[in-house]
Amino acid sequence: MIRFLLLILPAFASAMEISPPKIVEPPPVIPLRDFFRNPEGASYQVSPGGDYISWMAPWQSRLNVFVQPVDGSGQPRRLTDATERDIAGYFWAAKDQIVYLQDDGGDENFHLYAVNADGASRRDLTPFPGVRVGVVDDLRDDEDHLLISMNKRDARVFDVFRLNTRDGTMKLVAENPGSVSSWITDHDGQVRAAVQTDGVNTELLTRATPDEPFKKVLSTNFRESADPLFFTYDNKDLYASSNIGRDKAAIVRLDPATGREEEVIFDHAEVDVGTLVGSDKRKVITAAAFTRDKQEYHFFDDRRRDLQVKLEEKLPGQEVMLSSTNREEDKFIVRTHGDRSRGAFYYYDNQRDELRKLAEVSPWLDAEKLAPMEPVRIPARDGLKLPAYLTLPPGMEAKNLPVVLLVHGGPWARDAWGFDSEAQFLANRGYAVLQVNFRGSTGYGREFWEKSFKQWGKAMQDDLTDSVKWLVDRGIADPRRIAIYGGSYGGYAALAGMAFTPEVYAAGISFVGPSNLFTLLASVPPYWEPYRQMQYEMIGNPETEKDLLTAASPLFSADKITSPLLIAQGANDPRVKQAESDQIVAALQARGIDVPYIVRDNEGHGFGNEENRLYFFRAIERFLAKHLGGRAEQSDEKIPELEGTDVKAKG
Repeated sequence: MIRFLLLILPAFASAMEISPPKIVEPPPVIPLRDFFRNPEGASYQVSPGGDYISWMAPWQSRLNVFVQPVDGSGQPRRLTDATERDIAGYFWAAKDQIVYLQDDGGDENFHLYAVNADGASRRDLTPFPGVRVGVVDDLRDDEDHLLISMNKRDARVFDVFRLNTRDGTMKLVAENPGSVSSWITDHDGQVRAAVQTDGVNTELLTRATPDEPFKKVLSTNFRESADPLFFTYDNKDLYASSNIGRDKAAIVRLDPATGREEEVIFDHAEVDVGTLVGSDKRKVITAAAFTRDKQEYHFFDDRRRDLQVKLEEKLPGQEVMLSSTNREEDKFIVRTHGDRSRGAFYYYDNQRDELRKLAEVSPWLDAEKLAPMEPVRIPARDGLKLPAYLTLPPGMEAKNLPVVLLVHGGPWARDAWGFDSEAQFLANRGYAVLQVNFRGSTGYGREFWEKSFKQWGKAMQDDLTDSVKWLVDRGIADPRRIAIYGGSYGGYAALAGMAFTPEVYAAGISFVGPSNLFTLLASVPPYWEPYRQMQYEMIGNPETEKDLLTAASPLFSADKITSPLLIAQGANDPRVKQAESDQIVAALQARGIDVPYIVRDNEGHGFGNEENRLYFFRAIERFLAKHLGGRAEQSDEKIPELEGTDVKAKG
């Protein structure tokens, strides 16, 4: 009966009497900036020698790298001077040198830079336009070199180079034959394994020494895989996360000469296990990590287990993890977090048993005024159980609330428990927020993942519709005030929800979301080319399944969109081109619908620059307040895209 009510709500909404939610004790409207400004400090690391602590912090509104002696003496030294875009990431290449990555306006063609801890000798190590660089091995015991991957020779594939971080010289170590998607080194820094794919079939290649040619030792269809993690500490075998012959991926030990599975190290009955942690100093594996509702550990090593227990006793009531250590593994960066707090970073000296707080990530946010994230299970129409997270607005009765269905990207990714800026911001504005791990979300086994194949706009979208129904059935949601919002695939889902089930949603927000699956598949970055056939099997083949892709593309059902829609896009997005948003905006405008459309010329697949994030979420705040009736902060900021955005055409 509820399903039928959802279908007829637009016609009868004015006749229905739905009591508003009771306000018990409304929390203050927290400034929008506090949710989306750059952190006070992030990515803290201990240098390999244990002499320095480094971190990223804002300078001129951009995240830059700072360093300070480990004892906290002296003033922090800023090592980078990024003003156009945040530093994308960094790590210590040597005891006295860091390297960092930076792209241009979100184009994801990352360059690798180096700078000494004293601020000297800064240089671009890969000054090649249109080239993307990755790190294969930091060569822990080599103070002067790294192994990097780079698509300089051919934009479609990545070769491996030995790079001198002092003078920028490099030497080819392994040339990609055209189909290798990843490279694996042993603990001596030798390239000993590789994974290659034709998009559907995957092969593990190995060699005993760098002088030998690679040989194929394991072949699988992409639905099954043994993803190499790292070599055993004697360099004889490979640890891998494998779902071969099983539904849930397990940590296994493989014989690299034959590809045979020798031993199951750890598995879990409910979820995939894909992370293995080891001690490079003691040369033992210490833990496996996996995520049910929250991240959990299975310890193999008493010393590591005891350290975890000790830290949790010192930091009660918080989720605790180690994020960095020195080579001697006696000095650590400890990271805490929760669902209502971004947490903090601490420095811990294990020999002295001394714990020192370094920084709160967002000290301006008061956890007591934020909302808990509750894991829930939602039944889909075919009986599949969907793991989800529900965040309810504090101080309000969980009844007849406006709702934002917040859809994750990927789609082959997942939501997890923890602090979510968007969910907390929306809850503070009075919305219930539901985040659903719809079929295809990763971590729940092969069967759950495969249920999403060629189901864009179909069963995957039905899972979201069924989740809305679940909220309505329980009286949590006001069925007249439900919005769908997401980025990337989540942006697609927002468009699909507005086009395919327009009776369900009062508003939608698509952020870098594809609208036309034909143009999406035709415009992927060149280095995704090896995965084209796999995408065809998972999404649909534009040559042989035109009807499937047409039906699943919101662009071709744009005439069904009748509720307000906000669209945002980065002009330099290499994954979802601006044309994806341009097309749907043009189709709506042709029908007389004035759709607010935010484009940023200095952004890519997401808004990285602080001022763009703040502008976008100010637009979201006002858009949702207008169409769903939530709260909004008083602000004089002008959002021209939102002016005159009433829907001018219906049906």
